[in-house]
Amino acid sequence: MATFAQLYSPQGLLPLVSADLGVPAHEAALLVSAATLGLAVSVVPWSLAGDRWGRRPVMVVSLAGASALAVASGLAPSLEAMMVLRLFEGMAHGGVAGLAVALLAEEVAPRAVTAAAGTYIAGTTLGGLSGRLIALPVAEAASWRAGMLAVSAVGVLCTLGFLWVTPRARRFVPSRTSVRQVTRTVRAHLHAPALVAVYAQALLLMGGFVALYNYVGYTLLAPPFSWDPSAVGLVFLAYLAGTWASPWAGRLAARHGRLRVLVAATTAMAVGVALTLVPHPLVLVPALVLATGAFFAAHSVASAWAGTAAVTGRAQSTSLYNLAYYAGSSLFGWLGGVFHEAHGWPGTVVMVVALVLTATVVAVVVLRGDETAPAR
Repeated sequence: MATFAQLYSPQGLLPLVSADLGVPAHEAALLVSAATLGLAVSVVPWSLAGDRWGRRPVMVVSLAGASALAVASGLAPSLEAMMVLRLFEGMAHGGVAGLAVALLAEEVAPRAVTAAAGTYIAGTTLGGLSGRLIALPVAEAASWRAGMLAVSAVGVLCTLGFLWVTPRARRFVPSRTSVRQVTRTVRAHLHAPALVAVYAQALLLMGGFVALYNYVGYTLLAPPFSWDPSAVGLVFLAYLAGTWASPWAGRLAARHGRLRVLVAATTAMAVGVALTLVPHPLVLVPALVLATGAFFAAHSVASAWAGTAAVTGRAQSTSLYNLAYYAGSSLFGWLGGVFHEAHGWPGTVVMVVALVLTATVVAVVVLRGDETAPAR
């Protein structure tokens, strides 16, 4: 909640930012891409800190720093200054994104890791949903900056909640991992075809998913929909499909095999994205629900796969997964706006479907050999 509400709070506000500042969609989207880029480049350094000082203490520092920077970015005097602060805010958020699954892999029984990771992913959907739902009504009543600051206030409260309820680690063993060791581990991971294929899932699926939600608001505010901003914000309730699908996918993967669940999820996501081309709310909204639930199901399976498939250096493997995940968010979240400016909503949809189908092909071709048993 504290991390993902603040990280994505500008997403639903992008059409308001464009209207207020007179900037095109792909420039407004940099408020999201700057933060996710910062997160992408920071996850490996945060994993080093987590190896040395423990996952929970480092996550506390991450949350506190990110909340302070979120407040500062909401008060920044210009879009450019806000983008710089959002970059640093994203770097601060990397501690949670880079270490949460590694903490679970250490503290949870091995047979339950996939389900536990699915529960964590469900929490990220609630965080992302709450950020959008809180920001838009406040923005409509006051301003888009006020909407971002309202989410930051919630982030501070959730940070305090994390400090209150999170137990101390029982199985963590500190290690002073050197940069050379990390480089060696990262190189080994990048030479493992199965792990590279899992990282590709993160890059392509997350890139397409963020592009989908970055620009659907522009479509719903314009004819033939012409919705109010608050009504557009309600579309993010589709995230609840991800809250349900994430742990469900983890349980299915443990029972039927990861690859089968992953491919079914990515196929369903492609279908859902394609159906958003139908210009009627009775089709577009259910299509968003389908695409959202399918994305988080795939993400749940792939993120757990990144941790369990690495024999050593699990923190580095989950960090590489997160690096790819948020690099995809930054790159394709911005590129989807370029397609949108050139070809409208159909251009964005075609790009997203192409990304999802590429991820599906990579999974089928490369991961089949790694699917020798259900998830560990």
